[in-house]
Amino acid sequence: MTTPPSQPGAERTDGSSVRIGALVPLTRPGWVGAGQHLLAGIELAVREVNDAGGIAGRPLELVVRDTAADPQRAAAAVEELAGLGVAALAGEYHSVVARAAATRADALGLPFLCSSAVLDALTEQPTQWVARLSPPQSRGWQVYADFLLAAGHSRIAVAAQPSVYWAAGTRILRDHLAPRGATVTELDMSAFDATAISDATAVCDELVDNRATALLLLVGHPEPAVSIVKSVRHDQRLAEIMIGAPAGQPEFTEWATLLGDDSAAVPFLRYLPERLTPLGVRVGTALREQLAEAPSFVAFEGYDTIAVLADVLRTNGVDRAARTADSWPRVAVEGTRGQIRFFRMPGISVWQWAGTPIQVVDRDPADPGRFRILHAG
Repeated sequence: MTTPPSQPGAERTDGSSVRIGALVPLTRPGWVGAGQHLLAGIELAVREVNDAGGIAGRPLELVVRDTAADPQRAAAAVEELAGLGVAALAGEYHSVVARAAATRADALGLPFLCSSAVLDALTEQPTQWVARLSPPQSRGWQVYADFLLAAGHSRIAVAAQPSVYWAAGTRILRDHLAPRGATVTELDMSAFDATAISDATAVCDELVDNRATALLLLVGHPEPAVSIVKSVRHDQRLAEIMIGAPAGQPEFTEWATLLGDDSAAVPFLRYLPERLTPLGVRVGTALREQLAEAPSFVAFEGYDTIAVLADVLRTNGVDRAARTADSWPRVAVEGTRGQIRFFRMPGISVWQWAGTPIQVVDRDPADPGRFRILHAG
């Protein structure tokens, strides 16, 4: 259940440090690449806070827990971290996992700043305890739908696995596209076998039969996403179809490693501005050195999470969680991607950064290591 602490001396019990609980997927079936980038951003920000004197002279201390994309494991981690006396929770990438963590944090009265999960309903009822940096799924996926329309796609197929997150994405796309004359056809991937040629052929046959011009991957990574891409790319009948991945699978280097040239020209959502702030430029350089590769937007989300929490704890103190939760609407922090402020938004149960930048990008076919910005919203 536990992972090694990310800093020397973590989990001390002498009360000298200010503890932050970090929830990240670090093992399968979690999206490990995303978890590593998220943790890298969190750790960098913690180091910088401590180098600048900590919180009122007390160092920040990370207590890291691996959620492994398991909602029950995440809820249990929140219970454990609350018992360890953390001042707040940070992190999580997977939406369904973050929902379990947010629900438990709300019940316990523990402040939780969610870094990366986008599911609109992180909690069933409005809560003062949870805030979020990533945009709600409804906003990001509507931007993606606008991109599809602008690119001329009106017959869209989604290859979807059973999940609250994928079902919400399909509904958002359909609700946004149908009034504009586009159709969304769902292909059920619940029984898809990545090793079965017959299953891959059946997917391609359905795309041909539906005359789809775009296929969106609403499935797990690396499988079955990688196998579906390979099958579609090598079916001559589908030479003109666009493959898309709104959830961001192509963001990480593992995608390019597994797919090679087939990794390019798969548009996905990324939460970066056209230009980073001066802080973002500096942080990006440090993250590149730390990760030994280009940092993803998830790494910047991790950094910004700690930047916000550190500001809140400096302002309100670390000993009363209610003060932290009450401070979300007063936050005004310059992050790596713009000024961060939280608001109440219709249909969103948590405090939400309303200004999160949203892009649709892909890997350049001429250079899969380079990203092209195709659309912004």
